[in-house]
Amino acid sequence: MASCAALPTSAGRPSRSGADMAGGQAGPELIVRRAKIVTLDPRSTVAEAVAVRAGRIVAIGGDAEITALAAENTQVIDAGGRAVIPGLIDGHAHMDREGLKPVFPSLAGCRSIADIQERVAALAARAAPGEWIVTMPIGEPPFYFDVPECLREKRFPTRRELDEAAPENPVYIRPIWGFWRHTLPIVSVANSLAIERAGLRPGMAAPASVKLETDATGALTGAIFEHTYMPVAELAWFRDMPRFDHGHRADGIRRAMRIYNASGTTSVFEEHGCAQELIQAYQAVHEAGDMTMRAHLVFSPSWSHVAPGTETRQMQSWAAGLGHGGLGDDWLRVEGLYAELGMDEENRLRATAAPYTGWAGFNYDHGMPRERAVDLLCEAARQGIRGVAIWLEMLDVFEEVNRRVPIADRRWVLGHLRTATPDEIDRIRDLGLVMTAHTNRYINKEGHILREKLGWERENEIAPLRSLREAGVRVGLATDNTPTTLFHPIWQAVTRRNRYTNDAIAPDQALSREDALRAATIDAAWVVCAENEKGSIEPGKLADLAILTADPLTCAADDIRDIVAWKTIVGGRVVYDRDSEGKDVAS
Repeated sequence: MASCAALPTSAGRPSRSGADMAGGQAGPELIVRRAKIVTLDPRSTVAEAVAVRAGRIVAIGGDAEITALAAENTQVIDAGGRAVIPGLIDGHAHMDREGLKPVFPSLAGCRSIADIQERVAALAARAAPGEWIVTMPIGEPPFYFDVPECLREKRFPTRRELDEAAPENPVYIRPIWGFWRHTLPIVSVANSLAIERAGLRPGMAAPASVKLETDATGALTGAIFEHTYMPVAELAWFRDMPRFDHGHRADGIRRAMRIYNASGTTSVFEEHGCAQELIQAYQAVHEAGDMTMRAHLVFSPSWSHVAPGTETRQMQSWAAGLGHGGLGDDWLRVEGLYAELGMDEENRLRATAAPYTGWAGFNYDHGMPRERAVDLLCEAARQGIRGVAIWLEMLDVFEEVNRRVPIADRRWVLGHLRTATPDEIDRIRDLGLVMTAHTNRYINKEGHILREKLGWERENEIAPLRSLREAGVRVGLATDNTPTTLFHPIWQAVTRRNRYTNDAIAPDQALSREDALRAATIDAAWVVCAENEKGSIEPGKLADLAILTADPLTCAADDIRDIVAWKTIVGGRVVYDRDSEGKDVAS
């Protein structure tokens, strides 16, 4: 049985025509009229109006035809000629992180060490002696580019300079989550009391990727340089400083949903996996009736906490919750198992913080030796659990699983598309895999590096979106949280623009505007096995719509990235209104 088979489907059920509704049926609850309805259905239909009832689309058509269906209590939105598209589906969102960013005080706007000292001193004035002061990183969100060059001194503050600002408090300036910027190192700074609380000392054992900076006398300066994208120091050593708790995570999801809604996103897929603490936060938001975003979560296992020799039995116990479509509803679903190879020293240290996961939201000890991973994924396949991975190295693992237990009809997921050769594309197609692409990184930020590494003659292997599409492989676009808008990946898929060289990376792999929109809607719906429920504007489907500030099919190409939602509708309900909520919500 295909792993996707148990997901609910409704498109294809008969829908009411305008004549049926006019002949005594209840009228629609919502009509969007005077619009350019870009349905992205198989015929590429463009309509003028859409009608919604009970959270689903009941009719599309001409403006006069659909408007005539309005009843006394029908809400009518006049789109004023704006483009309306299916709600966007983020294939690798890490949405929760966006809502966590305000938890700790920001250092945005600091242009010198004196500015940082002033910000820290103000926090210390409100804190009790001995109370931790923890801030967000130095630099400007969301990317934190050009640090410490953004400071007048072109260097990081020292422990002594932070001591001057807060002599009675431990101070820790957090590092960035490295995937926001995609350049290393990531750097945190601690003052003397924080260093003492963490038990740091010169020459102490540390992973090779982590350097505790010392001055000419051999004393710690307070700066911690980490040549790894995911912080180790704060998880392994700063154990007693404030951390994200359940309330932070639940409230953060509420904040993040609004931000993602503001750019027209209505669904997220968390393919990198979710630890129990994140799943519980989503469940709390769902139970409170606060969801404005549909979330499909993949489970992140913590193998360190599974007794050796019991992994297969554990997999079997997960089958009822993770297999055959998983558990949940149209708003929140948990389905599938994240898989990764190996477990390095850094992840072992990060995992000592469990069940706390920091920014990640996934468990750090989800990796397994290759042969064990193959065995466990074979058991997952037997139990109807979809395997989900994000690195191309997993392709041959999936093939080995398929030789033992067929998975070719089960839409296993291979995400974070970086590069793929023509042979690898054929193998992906033959396995029936679905994919997500990470254009923010591999086109916009690192495309030039990949081109230099591969050579111009192999440029078309970089994020080969067109080749995959022509091979029949469904690929969904994704933000990876930074920035939160899917219109950046849509723009990148169309223009292939690199931020450092300002030229196009593998321009032959560019998608048409319509195909790029499909990659962020109906193709992404295929990734989560929900193409019959969402991803296009068709009768019977969920009424998830984005009314946009500009038309992505006709605006200047470089203006695509700046498009946001005028209104966002999820399940027939307006969840974001730019006119009433302001213009600075989307990041």
